[in-house]
Amino acid sequence: MTTEQIEAIGPEFTGFLRPFENYFGSPHNVRHFRNYTRGLLTDLDRKTAEPMALYAGVPPRSLQQFLKACIWDHEGLADAVRRRLLMATHSIAAGSIGTVGIIDETSGQKKGIKTPGVQRQYLGCVGKVDNGIVTVHLTIARGTFKAMLDGELFLPKSWDEDRERCREADIPDDVRYRSKWWIALELIGRAESNGWSFDWLTFDEWYGGKPGFLSMLDLADAQYVGEVPKNFSCRPRRCLTKMSAEAVFSRPNERIRRARSFRIEQQTGPATVWQAKSVPVCLGEARRPRHLLICARNRETGEIKYFIARMRRRTSLRRLLQVAFTRWNVEHVFRVAKSEVGLMHFEGRSYVSLKRHLALCLVALAFVALHTMRLRGEKSGGHIGASVSGAEESLPEIPRRATANG
Repeated sequence: MTTEQIEAIGPEFTGFLRPFENYFGSPHNVRHFRNYTRGLLTDLDRKTAEPMALYAGVPPRSLQQFLKACIWDHEGLADAVRRRLLMATHSIAAGSIGTVGIIDETSGQKKGIKTPGVQRQYLGCVGKVDNGIVTVHLTIARGTFKAMLDGELFLPKSWDEDRERCREADIPDDVRYRSKWWIALELIGRAESNGWSFDWLTFDEWYGGKPGFLSMLDLADAQYVGEVPKNFSCRPRRCLTKMSAEAVFSRPNERIRRARSFRIEQQTGPATVWQAKSVPVCLGEARRPRHLLICARNRETGEIKYFIARMRRRTSLRRLLQVAFTRWNVEHVFRVAKSEVGLMHFEGRSYVSLKRHLALCLVALAFVALHTMRLRGEKSGGHIGASVSGAEESLPEIPRRATANG
């Protein structure tokens, strides 16, 4: 955003920030909070501490210390953002599929070896193995509203196995390597502890291809429609032999079943038509089918996707496809987070600083999401969910978890 745009929404943004100021402990930290989050909304090329401090007219060291050493509750702040977004969504039309939680990850290239979690690994941002970090995120979509709820750094095994390196980066001894799918489950749990409930969950084929992830979702009685790889293993109907998703739909008795065409609408692009069919399948040691395997083919491009669905009650194939393709919302959220708010602009050697940067980005992204919703006219200006000064409902007070130097 330009300086003029920031100034135009200044009072509104100030009002939005006010309920979160309880998590900073002192007027000194509150000023840093305001300067940092305003910096995230500017049109600066890099949203790092130094240029944002210069923009605000304060010493760069002050914002650097604010991230690393000042005592304030970044975990409580992130929880408060999730509760704020929950209040805002109460009056949003849910559409035909309700509230969908979207699991996905994003990445950023980094130089050197000091940024917490950095190593050579696959980075989706460049489509290849490169030096960088990966973060796992939970985004929600409800009707036309979409927002980021949470994010967590993926700590590779190479870091976990070198605890001295971790301590140098302010990474606590209890922060260990966890698979990305396990991090995703933690994000869902944190959201639920803040009052969120999801009608559906969706995710890409990397997560869909992890049996442990699906088993944990089943154990939690979650409804989901997630993409799976073509070699996804299952047993169609009551078949005793495991086979791949691709093989399921290559069987003669499945090929002759006519696929139905479904038009899938998108907010940021033209509608697409997918030809789809489904087969009940068994996963793991289940004796009877409890899931639905879906094969969908793009009528225009010929692209084929496979999805696994679990639902508590009978649900139309059209609705299941709508849930599956809700995942495109996360690309919009990531684009805004990275290009407009500087989610991956962090430069530093401290895990605490990185975690705090992510929490402050959640604040800025929540404001952007709610401000966009208000401009669409989805809420009146005086509604407690609208982003206007004086309109916020007070956030519940929770004990502060003060953190300094990790």
